[in-house]
Amino acid sequence: MKILISNDDGYLAPGIEALANALAPIADITVVAPESNRSGSSNSLTLDRPLRVYRTPGGVYSVNGTPSDCVHIALTGLLTERPDLIVSGINQGQNMGDDTLYSGTVAAATEGFLFGIPAIAFSQSQHGWANLDAAARVAREVVERRLDALGTPFLLNVNIPSIPYEAILGWKATRLGRRHQSEPVIRSADPHGNEVFWIGPPGRAKDDASGTDFHAVSEGFVSITPLQIDITHTAQLAQLRSVLG
Repeated sequence: MKILISNDDGYLAPGIEALANALAPIADITVVAPESNRSGSSNSLTLDRPLRVYRTPGGVYSVNGTPSDCVHIALTGLLTERPDLIVSGINQGQNMGDDTLYSGTVAAATEGFLFGIPAIAFSQSQHGWANLDAAARVAREVVERRLDALGTPFLLNVNIPSIPYEAILGWKATRLGRRHQSEPVIRSADPHGNEVFWIGPPGRAKDDASGTDFHAVSEGFVSITPLQIDITHTAQLAQLRSVLG
């Protein structure tokens, strides 16, 4: 099996190293990741400047662009063979509920999915890389299940509790929860006294009922959510047609 690995924390992040080490014994892996942290970059592609790809002595490719750039470049200009699977992560911090719209981790997987390749995004529930070995072990187990029965391609968002492997209670298929509105921006000043703004922290969980990703992870389970791209508000189509005449 050939696996393309990317992330949004950057090619030097402990999470991507742990993921690559966990998958190397079971697959032919290629790592193509941003040269720096690009968290929150969503599905953006860089169109206003050329991108550069560097290969480290260890064989990892770094790109001065977004996670989507990395996967796009790998699939359309770097790899000589099409991978069987795209894997993104392991992200430092959860990507649940509304986070998936902003997440570069999920975006890297989504880019592969758009090319018709199965893809999985992996995230830990907390920052700090605690119990990263457990998260890497879970990621390998998910990949080894070869979820072909889902159909091809599939796009999965996996969130892993930041707890020891022995404390994880199992896996649950979940839906996305919802968050409250984000906290206000933080006003500050640069060294020259000019006003600047920092994006505030995300809102707390609003819908964390049983069956959601928030609930599963809080209970000690690995949350696995199948995602899709079509965001058409289907239920509103008939009403819109009537308004338009």
